[in-house]
Amino acid sequence: MIREPLIFELSAKGKRAFAFPKLDVPANEETIKNLATRKEIEGFPEVSEVEVVRHFTRLSQTNHCVDIGFYPLGSCTMKYNPKINEKVASSPEFLSTHPLAPPEFVQGNLEILKKTEGILAEITGMEAFTLQPSAGAQGELVGMMLIRAYHQEQGNPRKFVLIPDSAHGTNPSSAHICGYQVKEIKSNDKGTIDTEDLAQNMTEEVAALMVTNPNTLGIFENDIKKITQIVHDQGGFVYMDGANMNALTGICRPGDMEVDVIHLNLHKTFSTPHGGGGPGAGPVGVNRKLEPYLPIPVIVKKEERWSLDFNRPQSIGRVRSFFGNFLVVVKALSYVLSLGPEGLQEISEIAVLNSNYIRKSLEQDFHLKYQTPTLHECVFSDKFQREQGIQNIDIAKRLIDFGLHPPTMSFPLIVYGALMIEPTETESKRDLDLFIEAMKQIAKEAKEKPEILKSAPHQSYVRRLDETTAARKPVLRWAAPQSQEGKKE
Repeated sequence: MIREPLIFELSAKGKRAFAFPKLDVPANEETIKNLATRKEIEGFPEVSEVEVVRHFTRLSQTNHCVDIGFYPLGSCTMKYNPKINEKVASSPEFLSTHPLAPPEFVQGNLEILKKTEGILAEITGMEAFTLQPSAGAQGELVGMMLIRAYHQEQGNPRKFVLIPDSAHGTNPSSAHICGYQVKEIKSNDKGTIDTEDLAQNMTEEVAALMVTNPNTLGIFENDIKKITQIVHDQGGFVYMDGANMNALTGICRPGDMEVDVIHLNLHKTFSTPHGGGGPGAGPVGVNRKLEPYLPIPVIVKKEERWSLDFNRPQSIGRVRSFFGNFLVVVKALSYVLSLGPEGLQEISEIAVLNSNYIRKSLEQDFHLKYQTPTLHECVFSDKFQREQGIQNIDIAKRLIDFGLHPPTMSFPLIVYGALMIEPTETESKRDLDLFIEAMKQIAKEAKEKPEILKSAPHQSYVRRLDETTAARKPVLRWAAPQSQEGKKE
């Protein structure tokens, strides 16, 4: 594969991306020079327009993306999202809306936001929603802020938050930011919350339990009603991380499990390509007890018109400018309305089916620490391959040679050498079979030719990196090439 040079390496002095004809009128050179032209940037590449276009087009073709192939990243729900949602969100009526427009000028936008809140409340069984948080992690933080605000008003914010040992890494971060100390709750031999350990740690000093259901192993917490009862008996709240809602939508509702607050990732479960630093949305749903503390403003209807209510004395205040990422909400609403109730249930059913198809197909080749039935994702480990000196990173690197994106590695932490796979509902049997056959081939190579895995990938644009050196001695700045005289060119 031909290496694409750096844009600096394509540079040659005097090249330009465009050129204007000479003026046919006198030019005020001094004004143009001082006011209308950018000052020279030292070392800035000088290239033609066609070189710029081809360079970045070639680079874009070296990237894996969801439009090219399967993303089996566990706990991320990297599914293909219908382009119709992008088309709806790119309508001029939405794109031209100014965020400072007064409510009377954006009645349709406010109705979209309120309608989405209602639909999410129905899907989750919660009483009310805020759409302000712009990511799952921020939604998580807002959920804990609401819990703290309630306890604070009762006269005691409490000291601790309980978090299972299989939880997402942002859970303890959100708790710490809200001023809480974290206590870890053990998993049992089934991979679910140890209710005895929970009961021993749940006291009146505990503000909340943060739980993911299904958890990061893809296992449904069958004792969820018992878990919520243990927490509620001591006056605590149950916060649910909704990152894995893709397994439950249309089938069961967290509110019916007595969950008090939940965040959702619209950019995972309900459309919008996930990852790459693009816009997201992490709306938060609450029960009636926490509803007064939701961020302001709240959209209300008065005299048949939508307006904004800022008069909420118990509110935690704003958590995001305006109403969060509005177009992400538009895509989510388009996604939900195009599927309908039956379609929403079907996406969860197919996601679970696809995951179990992969699990059953690979359970003889890769180790499963927990035998408990799983839903939308499954977690293997590299235990079988470690006997030949092969680790999960070697398996992941080799998958790149098959044109496949590697799964999530080394998470959750309770599975050493984890390979976490979530196919989602959008992958066909053909694509699943390609992934399964690649994994089987890799398992065979680990036994017969482990050196192939140790040097993988072989077909990628960038070969295997020395990750230890890269971490310890990162190259963060480009240095201009030296001339023969030892000076920068």
